[in-house]
Amino acid sequence: MLKMIARAAGLALALGAAPGAAQAMSGDVAACRGGGDGILVTVDGFRARTGNIRVALYNNAATFLERGHTLRKIDVPVPRGGAMRICIAPPGPGRYAVAVRHDLDGNGRSGWNDGAGFSRNPDISLARLRPRFDNVAIAAGRGVTPVRVVLNYRYGLSIRPVAG
Repeated sequence: MLKMIARAAGLALALGAAPGAAQAMSGDVAACRGGGDGILVTVDGFRARTGNIRVALYNNAATFLERGHTLRKIDVPVPRGGAMRICIAPPGPGRYAVAVRHDLDGNGRSGWNDGAGFSRNPDISLARLRPRFDNVAIAAGRGVTPVRVVLNYRYGLSIRPVAG
C-alpha cells in the first residue's frame, strides 16, 4: 500500500510540475496520458542546452547496454530550459532499466563530453561507466511509472552531476 501511495505521489509530481519547471512531454505520449502503460522519465541536470537526449529501455541483464539489444529508443532534441519529460512505452509489466545519454553535439555518437544517467541514479566513474542491470532496474506495472534521471558528465578524472 505504501509503495502505491509513493508511486502515485511521484507520478503527481511528474505530471503536475509547476509551469516552466518541465517541458511538455515527448516520446510515447499516449502511453502516459491515455491510461496506458508507460515509464515517464524526467531528465534533469543538463550541462548545456544543445544536442539530443536518447532514452533507451532494456529488460535483460545479460545484454544490458549492448548495441542492438534495446527494447525501445527515443531521441529528442534538448529544449532551451527545464527538465525534460519523455514517456517510453514498455511491452508490459516487468523489470526494466532506463539509460539516458545526452549527445551534446548532436552527432549521434558517444563522446567524452556527453552526459549520461540511469534509472535509480547510480554512482558512475571512469573505472565503472556501466552500472549493473540489477543496480538500475525498476519495476514497471500497469499505468505510469515515474523515473527521475540526473545526468552525469566527465570533469577531469571524475564523473558526476553538474554542481548546483
